[in-house]
Amino acid sequence: MRRLHGFSLIELVVTLAILALLASAAVPFGQLVQQRQKETQLRDALRQIRTALDAYRQSVKEGRIEAPADASGYPPDLDALWRGVTDRTRPDAHKLYFLRRLPRDPLFPDGGVAAAGTWGLRSYASPPDAPAPGKDVFDVYSLSPGTGLNGVPYREW
Repeated sequence: MRRLHGFSLIELVVTLAILALLASAAVPFGQLVQQRQKETQLRDALRQIRTALDAYRQSVKEGRIEAPADASGYPPDLDALWRGVTDRTRPDAHKLYFLRRLPRDPLFPDGGVAAAGTWGLRSYASPPDAPAPGKDVFDVYSLSPGTGLNGVPYREW
């Protein structure tokens, strides 16, 4: 008797069902990993920008950056952090840089927008519960309407 080689229809259907089950379990896990990675990037970007804002303010207090007497001491915009500002203590017009480059908000949907346009800005004069831009940049926040894995909206990070 001649024996046929190959798989039966039942064996193929069972194999495909098992693969579909494994794939349906892997997709949500992959999305979770991707969201966690973006949240880590957001946390790092916020830390970099906020540290640079504080360093700028400290340089104003030390007299290294010229600022009007009625100013808060924070930069007028985010671009001043990476473009540099003139150091008053150096006669050779040396510049102070606080960032090598301005990080983007990783949760911002439009990749064509400049990095400074991906962040929400809060001026020194605006209240913490209703951040609004103004004459300076005291803080930044994400413009994403989403909520993090920790249950806190990205805007409040």
